[in-house]
Amino acid sequence: MQTPTESKASPKKSNVAKLTIIAMLSAVGVVLQYLEFSVPFVPAFLKLDLSDIPELIGAFLLGPVGGVIICLVRNLVHLLVSQSAFIGELSNFLLGAVFAIVAGLFYKAHKTKKGALIACLLGAVCMAAVSVPSNYFIIYPVYAQLFGGMETILGLYKAILPSADTLLKALLIFNVPFTLVKGLLCAAVTMLIYKPLSRLFTQMNAAMQRHRG
Repeated sequence: MQTPTESKASPKKSNVAKLTIIAMLSAVGVVLQYLEFSVPFVPAFLKLDLSDIPELIGAFLLGPVGGVIICLVRNLVHLLVSQSAFIGELSNFLLGAVFAIVAGLFYKAHKTKKGALIACLLGAVCMAAVSVPSNYFIIYPVYAQLFGGMETILGLYKAILPSADTLLKALLIFNVPFTLVKGLLCAAVTMLIYKPLSRLFTQMNAAMQRHRG
């Protein structure tokens, strides 16, 4: 299936098409990042959103670098309304970038429907796995410095499950399943909408070439 980046456009026109797609998907990602909500059985500060969908689509359309750029742009925009001293956006970017890179690289080598499905699943699993070291060594230590210490954070976990009395336990019991479910939801939606969207972007690119020609 031909995508906007595989058409016989001049380099200049191709770059314009790529930038247009990045801008559009980044804008959608920003909107989705605002639409976050709490879920049962996890601490209230873990909010679920589906903002990884645009970067996953971007990784399929433009390659992993395109997906990472979309993830970066939407998090930079979200910094304007950050309620986490920018740490939440850093975590979101790190995990979203892993999702886009893993899925994008696999799909680049296996451009089939089955390849897309496996790419989505691999990306979701890797994102969940990376959430442990990224949170343990980077995100939560910074949160602890800014928001009352590690015991305060662990208290939010222990209020739900008293045995979650260490950071590693809390991450494995709560954060890994939470992140995996988020990735799988984004993967499921992406699988439903990617093919029609790819056709739409291809048509849009063709129209831009005719207009600029």
